[in-house]
Amino acid sequence: MSDYFDQERAISTLTKNTKTVMKAVANRYLGQNPPKVVSFYAYQKNGIRQDRNYRFVFNFHNIYPLSALESNIYAWSKLYSDQETEMSFEISCFGPAIVYCNGERAYKPNVLMERRSDLSVTFSLNLKKGWNSIVLRFIHTNTGCGGILSSISSRNRPLSFIIPSTDREGQKGWLYTLPLDKPLNKLPEPGMSEDDTGLRWYPVKDWLPEELVYGQMKRMYSLRKDCYALGWSRVSVPGSGMYTLKGRHDGIIRIYLDNQQVYHSDVCGEYELQATIQQGEHNILVLNECGQKDWGFTLECSNGGVALPMMNPAEVKGTTEVWLYAGPFPNSRLIKPVEVYSMDKPLGGADGKIYWRLDKPNTVIRPFIDSKLFGQWNYPLGVTLYGLIETGRSLKDENLIRYVAGHVELCTRFFEYAMWDSQQYGAASMHNLLTTITTLDDCGSFGSLMLEASEELKDNDFIRIAEYIADFIENKLERLPDGAFYRVNASSPLMDGTLWADDLYMSVPFLCRYYKLTGKSQYIDDAAKQLSLFHKYLYRPGRKIMSHVYDLKHKKPTEVSWGRGNGWTAFSYSEILAYLPEQHPLRKELLRNFNDLCEGYLALQDDVGLWHQVLDDFESYREASCTSMFTCAFARGVRNGWLEQPEKYITSAGRAWDGLCNHVIDVEGNVYGTCRGSGFSFSADYYKNDLSWLLNDTHGIGILLLAGVEYCKLTEWLALGGNE
Repeated sequence: MSDYFDQERAISTLTKNTKTVMKAVANRYLGQNPPKVVSFYAYQKNGIRQDRNYRFVFNFHNIYPLSALESNIYAWSKLYSDQETEMSFEISCFGPAIVYCNGERAYKPNVLMERRSDLSVTFSLNLKKGWNSIVLRFIHTNTGCGGILSSISSRNRPLSFIIPSTDREGQKGWLYTLPLDKPLNKLPEPGMSEDDTGLRWYPVKDWLPEELVYGQMKRMYSLRKDCYALGWSRVSVPGSGMYTLKGRHDGIIRIYLDNQQVYHSDVCGEYELQATIQQGEHNILVLNECGQKDWGFTLECSNGGVALPMMNPAEVKGTTEVWLYAGPFPNSRLIKPVEVYSMDKPLGGADGKIYWRLDKPNTVIRPFIDSKLFGQWNYPLGVTLYGLIETGRSLKDENLIRYVAGHVELCTRFFEYAMWDSQQYGAASMHNLLTTITTLDDCGSFGSLMLEASEELKDNDFIRIAEYIADFIENKLERLPDGAFYRVNASSPLMDGTLWADDLYMSVPFLCRYYKLTGKSQYIDDAAKQLSLFHKYLYRPGRKIMSHVYDLKHKKPTEVSWGRGNGWTAFSYSEILAYLPEQHPLRKELLRNFNDLCEGYLALQDDVGLWHQVLDDFESYREASCTSMFTCAFARGVRNGWLEQPEKYITSAGRAWDGLCNHVIDVEGNVYGTCRGSGFSFSADYYKNDLSWLLNDTHGIGILLLAGVEYCKLTEWLALGGNE
């Protein structure tokens, strides 16, 4: 088989030092995935929504129940692509539907799909690099009007559609028309205003003239007895000095400059006050109580008669509004400014939690993570960050440790908001997997990393998430009668009724760390039990390795040994043995199973020190992630005294690390040969020829770093004579 790169590009040509190699891989990852903050977007909550599976639902026969047969309704949005690519979508139809991409008719489902909303079909669009205009045309028939659009596996890969008109460009969502008698002669294009299209688009973007005569609080919240609402903006002061705040108000008003109240009035009308303000940016918070007939305010900050520009404190995309609003709150619950100047969580309100909005019809603010990797929560990133933080500890590199902590904190800080958001809008703007948790993939790997990094975190928000995950695993996750975890997923026939080796890593490390956090033995007992049960279902005694999957419908294992599936297994053994009490009743069995498996894996290491995509098929490609996990397991097994005949595993770990440096890692720290995310098959051909490898994939980077960490520990341990 061919190499991934010319040998002179191997990192081993530059250095043989393990820590230098680890640093190169880690720094390349950080350089390509720098820390980012949360982005805030305007969103009209009465527009096209997503369901809990992150599919956009265009239910136009409900929106327009009296529309005429054969009338046409158009929906318009845009989608960004990093590169020119073919992207797959899925659509279900309530009637005829036509998809246009960048002005060209691109797809129309067949006549069967037009009348079978219970079916869905996959199609592809050729996207250009940059923004792509997507227009959907729905025709009203007796079967209905509209459809459901999503990406493939939409819950895992939600689509981010942005309104394309110049009037509200940057706002999340879709525009749609009234029912039209005839099809459009010309489709709308990005860069056009809504007026330029000659159409009226919905949701309505502006208040009606009769609404604008009221204060903003009344038009947003109506009249609410014994309630108040908040307005929040920021001002940039060019130099320290005396500044004027003036405006008018209806209802009682309190004005705060940062955390200090600077004005209070119970009398409606105009106001003016002087305040000494230091140079720099400052928060201005207005607390406005509802009056008898109206409530609202205006505010201007000026110096020498020159008004200073106000700024949106969250830099919300999709709007030019400079004020954020939240309310109504009961007068009995006075929110302090210090509680306001963070948008991590909803604020407590009379009817539950409340978040920020804009002075536009039905327009709220929602946080999103624009980065594809930083701040996201998924199982490959759990492994990646585990490798990064352990590398940071090994290299005493605080930058790596802070990077991981920052990523985790971004996830934990917004967990409460995400759970609330999912209840409000159907599909949460953040934490698409954690808020809709259905499988171990959704929670276990990243949850384990979160607990591993907990000492580096600034607060204890992680505990609530850990409890949530533990409750899912203990009380909600599907199990066989003997207690083994298995997958039930009626919407995915491939996974329904299956038991995967992968799920050992998706559960065991988290259960171990949660046991350490809580001291509750049922979690370590469950972890040990799963390893014992999975061995029963998946172990191949003739090879001393594991099948990838056990299919309950056929009541048989696949008898195909995928490299990474076995890597998850070996690595999970090396995790639990570090936590399992010496006197635990399953410890001897797990040690025996671990030794048997390691013996089987050792026999399948190839001549350059690597393992293959299909373990017992050396014609399949050399695979980075399983090689890394076997290296970790062997190094840990030797150093902790878990492996019998340790000498052969010391040699094997050294050969494996050399193989990774010679054949997998290049001079720039790129990692080659990591298998993409997999399904499963009873045929080895699927793993060998359909599951290709990816460059710098998150399934492989972190575990490769962990291999380096563990190999360093092993060599240092050996240098000390095999003693800690």
